[in-house]
Amino acid sequence: MWLGVYLVILLGIGQFLIPQMNPYHVQILIFIGINITLAVSLNLVLGMAGQFSIGHAGFMALGAYTSAALSHYVFEPAISSWMGSSVAYGIAQNAAFAASLLSGGLMAALAGLAVGIPTLRLRGDYLAIATLGMGEIIRVIILNTEFVGAARGFTDIPRWTSFTWVFFVTGVCVLLVRNLIGSASGRALVAVREDEDAAAAMGIDTTYFKVLAFVIGAFFAGMAGGLQAHYIQYLHTNSFTFLRSIEIVVFVVLGGSGSITGSIVAATVLTILPEFLRVAQSWRMVIYSALLVVMMLTRPQGLMGGNEFKWRWFLRRKTA
Repeated sequence: MWLGVYLVILLGIGQFLIPQMNPYHVQILIFIGINITLAVSLNLVLGMAGQFSIGHAGFMALGAYTSAALSHYVFEPAISSWMGSSVAYGIAQNAAFAASLLSGGLMAALAGLAVGIPTLRLRGDYLAIATLGMGEIIRVIILNTEFVGAARGFTDIPRWTSFTWVFFVTGVCVLLVRNLIGSASGRALVAVREDEDAAAAMGIDTTYFKVLAFVIGAFFAGMAGGLQAHYIQYLHTNSFTFLRSIEIVVFVVLGGSGSITGSIVAATVLTILPEFLRVAQSWRMVIYSALLVVMMLTRPQGLMGGNEFKWRWFLRRKTA
């Protein structure tokens, strides 16, 4: 029911409000949606399962390049000679884009599975180093692959990403992660996070649940990469470095590890904040970094801690 209501609202905004908005504001909204997807998907790994991964940008890159290559070499040439009606062409384009995004997400998920099975037996700093190395391996392989532009970057990607597509993927990601956390598998993930040895002693297959979280997180990171690729129409490995992974980690930590609402709020605030600070020009990133440091000193548990926003909080304060 709620998903249906969300889709109706989303389609209404996408069809009637977005065309009336300033393109710059629409761009910010799209980047907010992409960052929310990245933050929530990493929160499943870091906040819910307690696994410190700093290779999320690698999965994002794999999904971006896979979906962009399919669109550029397969789907766009196939539908560019379309002779049917404009409605049929629009349906064909959206179907091609959906297939492209899913392919990118699945490729990232397969990479997450291949990497997760051996590395997720590690813990703490060792796991962080392993995921960092994995992300850099993916980036270097892409950097040396002529098929996707190598060091020159990948150009001529069709611009198929729209506000509706971005927030549809974001909504599915949030809904799936929320439902997963409320399930028996989610409780097993939380048990692994709290005390892995105790969880294993109780019969929980800790490696299975850690890999499950890793694969789902990688899938949505790949989808987010595909959305970004089809919006900016250009890809370069410099966009998927270690610093991009750290940025996503900051979204999760600042919002509150384990809080989906916190990830949404932090991703939104930290996407908009640099735009407000443009007036400071050269001091923009200094102010931005200082604000993050102050936030971590004054509220180390993050904006939401481990809590989720509930409407009854708002209603209770309103009636008080």
